[in-house]
Amino acid sequence: MKVALVAEWLDAWRGGAETSTIQFMRHLMAAGAEVHVFTRSRPSPTPGLEVYTLSGAAMSRTRRSATFAHRVGRLLQPGRFDVVHAISPCPVADIYQPRGGTLRETIERNIALRGAASARFFKRHANRFNLKQRYLLTLERKLLGGADGPIVIAISDYVLRQLKEHYALPDERIRLIYNGVDGDDASEGQRRENRATIRREFAIRDDQCLVITIAHNFRLKGVNRWMEAMALLLRRGVRDVRALVIGKGESPAWHRLAGRLGIADYLTFTGPSERVSAFRHAADVLVHPTYYDPCSRVVLEGMVSGLPCVTTRWDGASEMIEDGANGFVLADPDDVDELAQAVDRLRDVNLRHAVGEAARSMRSRVDMAEHTRRVLSLYESLATAGARR
Repeated sequence: MKVALVAEWLDAWRGGAETSTIQFMRHLMAAGAEVHVFTRSRPSPTPGLEVYTLSGAAMSRTRRSATFAHRVGRLLQPGRFDVVHAISPCPVADIYQPRGGTLRETIERNIALRGAASARFFKRHANRFNLKQRYLLTLERKLLGGADGPIVIAISDYVLRQLKEHYALPDERIRLIYNGVDGDDASEGQRRENRATIRREFAIRDDQCLVITIAHNFRLKGVNRWMEAMALLLRRGVRDVRALVIGKGESPAWHRLAGRLGIADYLTFTGPSERVSAFRHAADVLVHPTYYDPCSRVVLEGMVSGLPCVTTRWDGASEMIEDGANGFVLADPDDVDELAQAVDRLRDVNLRHAVGEAARSMRSRVDMAEHTRRVLSLYESLATAGARR
């Protein structure tokens, strides 16, 4: 199977969608597919991977994205590949997989995190002048709104609903293939070593409940809501909870917020780290009170690591959680009290263990190898049916 994979960016530091694409690409190659990737990134040389790094050179971000899509379209002549699988919008794709969900939903959820009605109004008005956003919305409408568009892979029921609500996409154009992650295969000895190392580094006692948050976009992922929930726990007399926030969203404003809330001695911003798995091994709970995630890798990776996870219904990964059994799902990311209550319950060591083990048992359902197998099956069905665009 000769596959053209279109992904504007392939840099793991950019976020979960890019990391998922990189892992998926590796599994495709391991399954025997001949992968040709079209990107603006310059990934490290990988045996067997053909990389076409296309310049998006232009005067603006909008034109750079447009130029990339145009150049990919010109290179993908009919018959050159068995299937064209686009992660980024591409007008000649056979399969489109918006790992970030639809742009329309992304815009709406970014507006929703503005608390005041006036702030939401001004944000919506300002979006009219965002040229890159307008261009990408136009391209998304062409891909999803037309009658002869590509097959679309939804990585969660949440994304499937977006496709139907925003674009009335018919069932025959959608395939639900749940997002996947690689498993956590660290030995128990490595887990214990990581737990001891991280806790020693950040002066966290073993009898303290360590809660971690992993995010780059702190506002969108609800880091401020977790900080408010932690302040609420402190006001209620809870003193055995410590928190680490791992990611690149740190700024002086976040430190000032921690000071105002009175939690500066209990919460630490670590900055971005390549030791994320070690932080998971050191932690007791993972909180992800996100305003928007099509299907959070952070939560899926936490679950397969055996961590009790607290997220929101605006995260497609919450579909893997039975509330109270293998994690907790918040109805509203603004409900600070509900978040505080969930963490308070998980201070109980026995409950943490039971919930964590139940979360770990979901590994087979969110495995990247299984995700890849199902995508390959879709490739083959399109080729057999002659259903390529």
